[in-house]
Formats: sequence, C-alpha cells, structure tokens
Amino acid sequence: MTARSRKLVGLIGLVAGLALYALLAMRLAIDVVPDLWPGQVVFYAIAGIAWIFPAKWLIYWMQARDRW
Repeated sequence: MTARSRKLVGLIGLVAGLALYALLAMRLAIDVVPDLWPGQVVFYAIAGIAWIFPAKWLIYWMQARDRW
C-alpha cells in the first residue's frame, strides 16, 4: 500500500472512528454518569483524552514509509 493510499484510508478511519467514539461516549455519559457536575467533569476529561491513544497508532501507521 502506498503512503498516499494509507493516508486516505487512515483519514477516513480516523474521522469515522472519532465520530463513533463521540457518539458512544455521549451515550455512556447519559446512561452512567451522575447529574452532579464533578462526575461529569471527570468523565468528560477522561473521555476527551482517551481517544488519543488509538488515534496515535493509526497516525503512526499512516506516516510509515513504503517498503518498496
């Protein structure tokens, strides 16, 4: 797979994955997080940072050099 096609696939995956992650985080917040603001602050802080780790691996894969 060329670097250009890897970047296209990675971009589509990143945007779709982030949208799905945001929807799941919102649903989890509605079902689980109490209405008290300290709980919401902690949840949204953790949820706002947690998506970075899977995205990091995808971005590393997108930036990998061609083997040929």
